[in-house]
Amino acid sequence: MANLKEILENGGAVILPTETVYGLFAQAMNEAAVEHVYQLKRRPKDKAMNLNVADLETILAFSKNQPSYLKTLYEAFLPGPLTIILQANDRVPAWINSGLSTIGFRIPNHPKTLELIQQTGPLIGPSANISGRESGKIFADIKTQFNNEVTGLADDAALTGVDSTILDLSGETARILRQGAITKAELLAVAPELSFESN
Repeated sequence: MANLKEILENGGAVILPTETVYGLFAQAMNEAAVEHVYQLKRRPKDKAMNLNVADLETILAFSKNQPSYLKTLYEAFLPGPLTIILQANDRVPAWINSGLSTIGFRIPNHPKTLELIQQTGPLIGPSANISGRESGKIFADIKTQFNNEVTGLADDAALTGVDSTILDLSGETARILRQGAITKAELLAVAPELSFESN
């Protein structure tokens, strides 16, 4: 862990487990580190990154116009397989959200990964795979994909393989952009004031 913390602090990227799939993590506030992840993944630059954070306070620090039920959702589902999109404030660098007016937040439910986020500050952590390929669930395969250029923490058994649900709360109504582990019914059960746009 100390070695991984050092790599992150020096602007490198590491493969870390979440509760869903592996992510390719790097320091979000370090533009060169974020650029390195884009290059490793061969990810289009207009595809924004999420912020992986450790607590509600950090979500509030990088967003604005949060809905009143955000704390309820946080207490019910985070850490866990839920990505929440909010309006970004001016603390969010353009190299993370591609200059968009929104920013996604994720609090992965893996103790070692959370510990690293707490120690090194907000991290980007897109799925650990070359863009277009299936999200990585086997550590050894991911290392091979990246030509063994990236190290990390192996914990295949912790992964469900089911992606996080992406919930967009940046507009007048809520939208589920990707249905993952958490269902619309589960969200409404804890936050009935959620107003979803009709499909």
